Amino acid sequence: MIKKISSNDARLKRHSRMRNRLSGTPEVPRLCVFRSNSNIYAQIIDDIHGRTLVSASSLEKDFEAGGTKKENAKKVGGAVAKKAVEAGIKQVVFDRGGYQYHGRVKELADGAREGGLEF
Repeated sequence: MIKKISSNDARLKRHSRMRNRLSGTPEVPRLCVFRSNSNIYAQIIDDIHGRTLVSASSLEKDFEAGGTKKENAKKVGGAVAKKAVEAGIKQVVFDRGGYQYHGRVKELADGAREGGLEF
C-alpha cells in the first residue's frame, strides 16, 4: 500500500532542511513566515538567544483587514518592518517556512522591503 505524505509534513521537511542552512543572530535576525488558510503571521527571531524580537499578524487588534489575502500579507509585511525599524533592526534573513516564494509569501516579503528591511 502506498502512503501519501501530507502536504504539511512535506512543508515541515522542507523547512527543516532550510533551517540547517540559515539562522538568526542578534545582528541579523531571521524573518520567519507562517501561512494558514485565512491568515498570515511573521516573526523576527534571534535564534542564538531563542527570543522573538518583533511579530505581526493579520489577527492583531490594530490590523486593518480588508481586501484580498495577498493585500493583507503585504500589510503584515509592512507592519513587521515598521516594528523592526523602531526596534533598531535593519537587516534580516528571510525564512519562507518551507512555502514557495510565490503569492502571499512574496507579497509579505515585498511589503517588508518597502517598509525598510533589507534581505
